[in-house]
Amino acid sequence: MKIDKMKLDLAMANMAYSAKELSQKCGVSQVTIVRITKGVQEARPGTVGKIAKALKVPVTDIIKNTAATVDNGKQGISEAK
Repeated sequence: MKIDKMKLDLAMANMAYSAKELSQKCGVSQVTIVRITKGVQEARPGTVGKIAKALKVPVTDIIKNTAATVDNGKQGISEAK
């Protein structure tokens, strides 16, 4: 799953968590948290759930909304015709 880096950073800031603190709260390695926050690594669905739970937010608050991207692409195609 693709986590939205900006949304994740905001949720971490709201809880005042560093990568190390988030790692400790959710049981995901600090290296993985850092790689996800930098956009170097995608998170598995289970990992996203653990992160969201530790941040006390719904999963939808930290993932990228790919449906909007697809819809925007379709609108552009239909308008061009």
